[in-house]
Amino acid sequence: MSTHTAGLTASQLTARYALQLGDDALVYAQRLGEWISRAPQIEEDMALGNIGLDLLGQARVLLSHAGSLDGTGRTEDDLAYFRDERGFRNVHLVEQERSDFGFEMARLLWFSAYQAELYAALVASADEVVQGVALKAVKEVDYHRDHATQWVLRLGDGTAESHERMQDALTRVAPYVAELFDDDPVSVAAAEAGVGARPKSLWDNAFAYVSRVVSQATLVLPEQPTWRSRGGRDGIHSRPMGYLLAEMQHIARSHPGATW
Repeated sequence: MSTHTAGLTASQLTARYALQLGDDALVYAQRLGEWISRAPQIEEDMALGNIGLDLLGQARVLLSHAGSLDGTGRTEDDLAYFRDERGFRNVHLVEQERSDFGFEMARLLWFSAYQAELYAALVASADEVVQGVALKAVKEVDYHRDHATQWVLRLGDGTAESHERMQDALTRVAPYVAELFDDDPVSVAAAEAGVGARPKSLWDNAFAYVSRVVSQATLVLPEQPTWRSRGGRDGIHSRPMGYLLAEMQHIARSHPGATW
């Protein structure tokens, strides 16, 4: 057993696992919300907002579950608004700053391809709450993945400029992809307990899906990047994370205990 999970009870392990899945969803929901009024079409404002709401729904259940199991009694709001940066366990991909639309579609394509495989595996989870989230999320994520697919095809196989910018976006996202599929100690232990799934086991199908889309879009997957992100599952984050949390947590921290 890893030192990261040694001494954890079954409930505490499930809490840690739910926390990192919930953090991925929460932080990406925050990023997608930034697109409202900034997307290239008003319909896209709504679409990205709705995808963000789906992710927020996943995060609310998972964070509430984590707080109920870890012995602290923290609520979803406590975990979302009153943790410092080092307490978050999301991967670096979801915390990166909003960039151009091509970057967002490349990020969404990889993230939804990962989540599609993840939740397909978690419908068999031994934990009823994790299983329940997965059963609902598989349908939502299928839409997210299809939405990103249609845009990558449209931009990649569009004009010379859209093709060039979509290709550049895939290159900029590439350094953050491997971290999604790292076998971190909490996921491995959760998988061994029948609660979770090993991230590495999700790679083949997710990679095959993204590869097909990229090829159909007349694009190419970038070569192996010279560096890659790591450390998010241990609470080590990149520069944009602090700014994201400052914006996300400002109101709640300024008026603790307020209700609306």
